[in-house]
Amino acid sequence: MELSAQTLINRPVELVWNQIIDIRNSAQFIEGIIKIEVLEEPENTRIGFKWKETRMMFGKEATEIMWITEYKENEYYQTRAESHGSVYISRMAVEEVNSQTQLTMSFKGEPQTFMAKMFSKLMGAMMKGSMKKIVLKDLADIKVTVEAK
Repeated sequence: MELSAQTLINRPVELVWNQIIDIRNSAQFIEGIIKIEVLEEPENTRIGFKWKETRMMFGKEATEIMWITEYKENEYYQTRAESHGSVYISRMAVEEVNSQTQLTMSFKGEPQTFMAKMFSKLMGAMMKGSMKKIVLKDLADIKVTVEAK
């Protein structure tokens, strides 16, 4: 499963970037996040920053451990999570477009185990629709927060 969504934010790239990289405080501006617990914070890089994120998913709390695997200041960061027999890769990217900032969030789930592959075949379309709604809501929350500054 792969998906991508974007929104235009009427603020400079640097301001949007500073908001999205503030993972420690993201529960304060992304409604879908219940709690963030930082697990590892490297000193001289964002790569390896690791946290536990709790969200409400399908009516119950779900917690995933995520970490930054790629990072380019004021451009993008990519995360990885491994859960329920799958690997999840997400990317947040910013780009200037006509004096605004385009914020793009992409998500990819790659089933690794037999059961995860079966579940993906059976429920993939429904899961993709639900994930798209979550991604769009997160982007909208970030947009509202940054444009209020």
